[in-house]
Amino acid sequence: MPAEHPLEASADWSEFAVTQDDWDAAAPELLTGMFSQLVLIRTFEEYVLELAADGLIHGPAHSSIGQEGGAVGACFALTSEDTVNGSHRGHHQFLAKVLAHLHPKGIDPAKPFPDDVRDVLLRSLREICGLDRGFSHGRGGSMHLQWHEAGAIGTNAIVGGGVPLAAGSAWAHKKSGTDAVAFTFFGDGATNIGSTLETLNLAGAWSLPLCFFVENNLYAVSTHVSEVTAEPRLSGRGPGFGIRSWKVDGMDPLAVYLVTQEALSHLRSRKGPVMIEADVYRYFHQNGPFPGSAFRYRSKEEEARWRARDPIDVTAGHLVRRKILTKKAVAETIKRAKALMSEIGDVILEPRPGGKPGERRIVPSEWPDPAFVDQGIRGDLSELAGIEFTDAEDFAGELTEVKFIGAVAAVMGRRLETDARVVVMGEDVHQLNGGTNGATRGLSDAFPDRVLGTPISENAFAGLGGGLALDGRFRPIVEFMYADFMWVAADQLFNQIGKARHMFGGESKVPFVLRSKVATGTGYGSQHSMDPAGIFATAAGWRIVAPSTPFDYVGLMNTALACDDPVVVLEHVDLYNSTGPGLEGNLDHHLPVGKAAVRREGAALTIITYLAMTPAVLAAVEETGMDAEVIDLRWLDRASLDWDTITRSVTKTNNVLIAEQGAVGTSYGGWLADEIQRRLFDWLDAPIERVTGGEASPSISKVLERAAFASTEEVVAKLRELSKERLHG
Repeated sequence: MPAEHPLEASADWSEFAVTQDDWDAAAPELLTGMFSQLVLIRTFEEYVLELAADGLIHGPAHSSIGQEGGAVGACFALTSEDTVNGSHRGHHQFLAKVLAHLHPKGIDPAKPFPDDVRDVLLRSLREICGLDRGFSHGRGGSMHLQWHEAGAIGTNAIVGGGVPLAAGSAWAHKKSGTDAVAFTFFGDGATNIGSTLETLNLAGAWSLPLCFFVENNLYAVSTHVSEVTAEPRLSGRGPGFGIRSWKVDGMDPLAVYLVTQEALSHLRSRKGPVMIEADVYRYFHQNGPFPGSAFRYRSKEEEARWRARDPIDVTAGHLVRRKILTKKAVAETIKRAKALMSEIGDVILEPRPGGKPGERRIVPSEWPDPAFVDQGIRGDLSELAGIEFTDAEDFAGELTEVKFIGAVAAVMGRRLETDARVVVMGEDVHQLNGGTNGATRGLSDAFPDRVLGTPISENAFAGLGGGLALDGRFRPIVEFMYADFMWVAADQLFNQIGKARHMFGGESKVPFVLRSKVATGTGYGSQHSMDPAGIFATAAGWRIVAPSTPFDYVGLMNTALACDDPVVVLEHVDLYNSTGPGLEGNLDHHLPVGKAAVRREGAALTIITYLAMTPAVLAAVEETGMDAEVIDLRWLDRASLDWDTITRSVTKTNNVLIAEQGAVGTSYGGWLADEIQRRLFDWLDAPIERVTGGEASPSISKVLERAAFASTEEVVAKLRELSKERLHG
């Protein structure tokens, strides 16, 4: 007969609760400190809802009223070196961390609130209102609050989107040898999101000092947690990934504080990540000043039961019972907090001219200058000021034929050797003698602690790399085995990493390098063959480089790693086994940002191309004898295009052909043709011509695959067509 034997998870999972004895044993300064935070956060949130009701908050106002106990209990236990990030409903998380940073021993509720508390509440309100003197000059608003100095590394509007970034912060803490830890706050909805689950696995596998703090408020917008999961005790996710987990009453700040202390002991002892599920309740709807019962997805009776457990009332009750504060002192603290918020509001608000009695508006001088709208999408490249840039012509006589794939591995090895901040990660990069193509050959043997083989979880490890970049202590190189995998990690690449600098005011450095392989022509089919240049070119914040020679690869990679913006380095499998000009033994040269290469001079036609299409174009020109000038762009993003070289060529030839290999739908050349047409229209004798692949992605069939992309033959056909119809007509 078959036998069954019960199995137990390797990680403990328990429910944590406190008694009145624990409240009696708690230090008065702890209780008054948490009480002050609870009152300040609640009063701040109530004032935000008041402004929202008056139409003075542009966009949503996701209040956390009712949920403050979890954030306050957790953040009061943290230091300024510890880092936290959170969700779109993150005012309380942000303020709890910031207030604990300013006053780690707590704020005395019996005294006037300190000036620095007033200042940070005013700055937070300004940010939520979208004003210039907010933390991010109004760009982040309610859902994107960040103050690095306090360890508040950013709240996030994408459900689960900040979780992988927190893993990067935790990795940085661990690798730097500190005992600092990271906390990532998220709600019940995010426990079912792929990025969260991927990060739970990665954090467990890599034993990161990261706390997954789940605020279980029972509802998404209006859907109850029991409707979307068979296990509504969300901390049950943790043991499945080998993570020590607790469930706690989040309406009880002391219980949260004490369970956080246990979690911190685990984290600071480097025993791996933890999960805390705090049962909390938001009193109001998803956003705005109305309760959920007004929308009929929950009852007034349910709301009343939770309000009876209010964290402020719970804490105040014990303070009064223990005679630490009187009822009058409690009431006066709340009154002072309301007066403080009214005073802060008077700074940014004024009566609306000609309006109704009591009608207010934002003081006009508080708004950002509209001219600021595009500033800070990328940095100003001042970090490159001390670098001596060179190009191929500066090394006459020294260039030799070298293997392209060898240059890829060699330059990364050189940077790992000379810069302790560089970290390489990706699937199988530490195995197979350098990954699937040998691009990291020899690196894991030489740098085993900085060449990291990841799980198959692009969201998690791309986001972890993004968190490392935002932390500032490391410079990650993340490899995607195939470029198509960018869609798997699209949130991290485009919503998080690409937008971070601009979204948080234009000042956050994001030194992140993504190596992405284009495998067109290898028979790997529709999901492993795309050229992503056209997609990245539409994503503000990214710089794009496309090396077509070993020399260019070394120079461009070095510059990408010195840059404080995210850079995608495109590689093509057709180039890996090729040889081309390089500097044998010289792996330290840098190519300047925004400098294209003229691979062939000509007078009748300008052909603009990049990556593996460059040798294909040169072969086509040779075959047809066309008097064409061939420009290899090297830098593809909008901010880095070499318009000087393009303009010089077009004003000479008066004809343009853009040649690329990939599908027309995701084409890079589409937007480039539009830009050239508008900039250089007066110099064009004819419409801009293009060579691209077909509409469909390449398929597995060798014949159909070849028909789907462009190469030398398609360029030859186009050149002959142009020669017949236009250039020699």
